Amino acid sequence: MERERDRGDRDKKKPMKPGGRIFKKRPCRLCKEKVDSVNFMNIELLSRYVSDRGRIVSSRINGNCSKHQRMIALAVKKARLAALLPFVRVTAASPHQRRPRRPQ
Repeated sequence: MERERDRGDRDKKKPMKPGGRIFKKRPCRLCKEKVDSVNFMNIELLSRYVSDRGRIVSSRINGNCSKHQRMIALAVKKARLAALLPFVRVTAASPHQRRPRRPQ
């Protein structure tokens, strides 16, 4: 026995959440430039995708497609191992910075 599916549910639009917005997906910058591979020696390009603390910026923020985001992540990791990019950048107002010990 085959069940009859209610195909009308699939075509209906889901109700929008209150205060929800529809965002237009930003096109990938590397797809626009038709980049085939990302070189880990290109520090100028990689520094655009690394935050001020040294973290790799997510694709949701920078607008990369998943293919190029993986390429950038791999290139950043290789550049860190080759000492071209720092693993962590310590800023002056870092909350995790240790205070000096008091003299006894």
